[in-house]
Amino acid sequence: MAQQNRSGSKGGSGYGRSNRKSTGGSRGGSGYGKSNRKSTGGSRGGSGYGRSDRESTGAGRGRSKSTGRRKEFTATTRDVERQRQESRAKRRRDLTGAAVNLPNWVIEDVARVTPTDRVAPTLEALGAASEALGEGKYQVAMRHGLRAKSLAPQSATIRETIGLAAYRVGDWATAITELRAYRRIAGETTHLPIEMDVLRAQGRTEDVEKAWQELQKRGGHGLVMNEGMVVYASFLLDEGRAKEAWKIVEPGRLEKSPNEGHLRLYFVAARTAAALGDRQRARQLSDVIVMTDPSFPGYEQLEAEIAAI
Repeated sequence: MAQQNRSGSKGGSGYGRSNRKSTGGSRGGSGYGKSNRKSTGGSRGGSGYGRSDRESTGAGRGRSKSTGRRKEFTATTRDVERQRQESRAKRRRDLTGAAVNLPNWVIEDVARVTPTDRVAPTLEALGAASEALGEGKYQVAMRHGLRAKSLAPQSATIRETIGLAAYRVGDWATAITELRAYRRIAGETTHLPIEMDVLRAQGRTEDVEKAWQELQKRGGHGLVMNEGMVVYASFLLDEGRAKEAWKIVEPGRLEKSPNEGHLRLYFVAARTAAALGDRQRARQLSDVIVMTDPSFPGYEQLEAEIAAI
C-alpha cells in the first residue's frame, strides 16, 4: 500500500480549489458549487417567480398599474434572505474545534447535503481532517475524513479530502474511489491527473489512457492540464513510448522565469529527451531546472539518466 508515487503529482494541497464557488450550471441537481443567485428569468412556468410584477389593465390601454404584489414580493425575499443570513451566522457560532477554520463556502456546501442534526459533528470532523492534511499528517486526515464521510457521504469536499490524504500515503484503492466520487459529485476535473497517477501506480494502463482521454475531452484549468501532461508523459516513459511522450511535453519557448508547473513539465521533457538520446536538449532543460530550483525533487535521477546517454 505504501508504494511510492512515481510522477510526484502534488495532490495534497488542502482542498485543491480556490475558495470560490463555481457558478456553472452544468452540475445537475446536487446544488453543490452552484451560484447563490436566484434566477429571475421567466422560464419557470407557472411558479410565479421571476415574472413581471405588473398587471395588465386591459387591451388597448398600453399601460399597467402597480399593485401591492411588488412590495409583498420584495418583503418576502428580504425575509427569506435575512433568515438565511441568521442561519449561516448561527452555524458559524455553533462551530467547535478545527471547524472554526473552515471557509464559509465549505460550511454551506456541507450543510446543504447533511441532515441538520449531523452538520456540527460533520464540520468538526472535516475541520480536523483539513487541518491534519495541511500539516502533512495524512493518516490522521484519513481517519477524521472517514468519520466525516460516515455522517455526510454526499459532500464533495469530504470525499476530496479523503482522496488526497489516501493518495499521499499510497492507499491507491481508497484514493481512486474517493477522488472519483468527488469528480462525480462536484463535476470537476481538478484531480483527474491524480487519478491518472494512481491508476499508473496500480499498473492499470488501459484506465490511464481512458482518464487521459477524459481530461482531453472535458478540459480544465491550465494548471490541471499541465499536470495531466506531466503524469501522462511519465506513464508513456514507463511504457517505453518515449516518442509519444515527447509529443506531449516538447517545450516551445522556454520561460525566462518558470514557475513550478513549468519546471515539472521541463523535468519530464528532459527525461524524455534523455530516453531519446538527445543529450543537448536534455542538458538544456536540466540547466533551466537547477538554475531556478537547485533542490528540485528528482534532479539527481535526471542527472544520472543524462550521464548514461
